[in-house]
Amino acid sequence: MKKLKFALLLVVVLVLFTALTAFAGDAYDASFTTSVTYQNVGSADAMVTFQFYPENASSPITYDATLPAGAGASLFMGGVADVPDGFMGSGILSSDQPVVATLVQIASDPAVQNRPLSNGFETGAPQVLLATVLKNKFNATSVFSVQNASSGPVDLDITFYNADNPAAAPINIEHNGLPAGASKYFDMGTIPQIAAGVFNGSAVVQGYAAGTTTPANIVATVLELGTNNTDASAFEGVSGASTTVYMPSAICNAFGGQNTAYAVQNTSQSASASVTVTYSNGATESANIPAGAKRSFLACNATGMTQGFSGSATITSTGAEIVVIGKVYGVGLYTAFLGATEGSETLALPYVRWTESQWTPGGRQRAYIAIQNVGANLPAGAVTVRYVDKNGDVVGTHSLPAIPSGGKVNSWAGLPEVTGNRAALNEFGYAGGQFGGSVIVEGPAGSQLVAVARVASAAPSNLVGEDYNGATIVD
Repeated sequence: MKKLKFALLLVVVLVLFTALTAFAGDAYDASFTTSVTYQNVGSADAMVTFQFYPENASSPITYDATLPAGAGASLFMGGVADVPDGFMGSGILSSDQPVVATLVQIASDPAVQNRPLSNGFETGAPQVLLATVLKNKFNATSVFSVQNASSGPVDLDITFYNADNPAAAPINIEHNGLPAGASKYFDMGTIPQIAAGVFNGSAVVQGYAAGTTTPANIVATVLELGTNNTDASAFEGVSGASTTVYMPSAICNAFGGQNTAYAVQNTSQSASASVTVTYSNGATESANIPAGAKRSFLACNATGMTQGFSGSATITSTGAEIVVIGKVYGVGLYTAFLGATEGSETLALPYVRWTESQWTPGGRQRAYIAIQNVGANLPAGAVTVRYVDKNGDVVGTHSLPAIPSGGKVNSWAGLPEVTGNRAALNEFGYAGGQFGGSVIVEGPAGSQLVAVARVASAAPSNLVGEDYNGATIVD
């Protein structure tokens, strides 16, 4: 079986990587095989081409596929004959129809049951922000990859900021001459310049046309892997910051002990940020974050927070722009998702599953979707969630209740409020033994929606799961 890790997949460009090491009982030492879930959000059948590039190489391996309009499908990398075992590299995904994609990391070691998820990108940017990177901190170490999303070779300049000691001098590393389409992988556990045994911080990655100071487009994704446990999650680097960030999932000791934490990075190199987290129940927490630093906000620490809370949050900053990573932890969960800087009236979620009959350890998965309204109040019935099978057929529809501004509602295929083909919904995404199920969330013209999907699996003694963000669909 091929052992691969996809670091990220882009609608235009993708990155994948692998670590072939002996399993030592933790996620950091595990091997993964990637399944690329992708969804045709266009109006006609899509001709899709994947081009896979070995690390630092310019000659790709090509794989072609077709996908019906509206359908979602999966490409399991272990089954792509021309991709060799242990492949490490990057690639480009292209299509004659708009396509969105999410990567699913599947561990070959049964002890690591969580499946890290990360989304693709439509394009790159000269600067990418990684809100949290760790080395032996919180029992985790980060491995991140940076891909050249430009047409020529690029030089990378990476600066690390110490969150535990904001006064410490930033640490800088470089990598030069990265070919177009290629990627470079950085393991926080082995970077020589990160000399301390423990590091908790953030990173800023700059891309330049090789040998110049001309900005060049790049992208990046982070895997966060347990060093003495089987926790694993993934999130994307972001190119833009904001003074307002929306978090569709906010939890304080709900569902048997689930909680949220937000890692907030101040993107300014000179100004401090005055940050306030406001939860949908009115609870708040504020703090000042120095230039270039990050701070964590725990939902249960907010003033006015109630136990058992499950809602959403809005994070605002004055003085500097911020980026935010949301994390859910407790009762086995170890998830990560991006804070959203704006909403959209239509969202796509390419990786959605549900099972009624095989919800057992090692069995099938269940996806729970949190939808936050970041615009004006929306009445009941204004937002619709459509469940679409691998053939592009809508097998279920959920007409959502009223959503106040800043509030959220949930949807999943097993809800009785989801009407349609109940047999198909009860095993959504698993029809005929071929994986493929996706969702479209649609609001009225001018509405502003954001969403996070939590894809959960039953483990022997608890629940595991991982999050990914709904992708914006623009006509």
